[in-house]
Amino acid sequence: MMPIETVSGAELEIDLAAIVANWRALGAAHPSGATAGVVKADGYGLGAARIAPALYEAGCRHFFVAHLSEALAIRELVPGALLGVLNGPLPGSEAEYVAAGIMPVLGSLDDIFRWAAEGRRAGRPLDALLHIDTGMNRLGLDARQLATLQADPSRLDGVSLRYVMTHLVSAEEPDDPINARQRVAFARACAGLPSAPRSLANSSGVFLGPEFASELARPGAALYGINPTPGRPNPMRGVIRLRARVLQVREIEAGESVGYNGIWTAARPSRIATACVGYADGWLRAQSGRGHAAFDGAPVPLVGRVSMDLTTYDVTDHPTLHAGDWLELIGPGLPAEQAALAAGTNGYEILTSLGARYARRYV
Repeated sequence: MMPIETVSGAELEIDLAAIVANWRALGAAHPSGATAGVVKADGYGLGAARIAPALYEAGCRHFFVAHLSEALAIRELVPGALLGVLNGPLPGSEAEYVAAGIMPVLGSLDDIFRWAAEGRRAGRPLDALLHIDTGMNRLGLDARQLATLQADPSRLDGVSLRYVMTHLVSAEEPDDPINARQRVAFARACAGLPSAPRSLANSSGVFLGPEFASELARPGAALYGINPTPGRPNPMRGVIRLRARVLQVREIEAGESVGYNGIWTAARPSRIATACVGYADGWLRAQSGRGHAAFDGAPVPLVGRVSMDLTTYDVTDHPTLHAGDWLELIGPGLPAEQAALAAGTNGYEILTSLGARYARRYV
């Protein structure tokens, strides 16, 4: 039986070489220590199973994910690398971490207790990272838990601390005073703990200056082309190109509306292109009436509501555009942050929302 060939209605092209180049650029900006690759959320929606090996081949030996399941999925792809789980070990999962050689980030006294007990059962100290909360108030030891640990460091018996880390709250805003407060709080916390290498900077933290240097940076979004220095030129290379095919082009009269609830009405005779992409593909409904695409490098406004499988664009000023042509949604000159601005969100959500229906091509 001959294989069925399909023609895609929407394509997501992912440039692995650009991701590697961004990792190297981040490393050059953080000469004090190693640079990890954060590949959580399936590599920010772009495919951890392809991205992690590309970074590993380039020399990356530190990787982070959010969940144990994400770590298990790529463990064999990054042999010997530090593979850390940022959300920490759920009760009862400790033996699975040990069996797979995966490292938890310990963010509470209970995490420490359970991991140390697992180390005693194993008859050897088990590697882990320790997370100190310095202002995020999500995960990590708070001030009271930290004081308890500092007063009784024997709680760490059975734990081999590979790194002590914290997470910056507002690194993308270099003038926010919380950055300096966190840096000082982290230094004080580490001074009262057994000596271990430190991990401080996230993507934007890499660019906060030498005061935020440490033995390990943990960039995520910047690897995937999201600007870690908002308001300034993006030091990262774009890594994706997102395109959708036009299914139909129709002419409508002035006064006619387009899409659900008729939120857009043509002010002139218009040509409307219906593209093969919608919120089921992660092309967010919040962009309705605000976003735009590009055709031949020129902007094409999004009109009407984004629906589940279709989005409509006003192509009146593009008489050469016809059914079967492609509209560019993200690409050179049209970064993910632009779609994010239209949707009232950030580039992280745009990338991690990209659905499974795109034909994914790695270059």
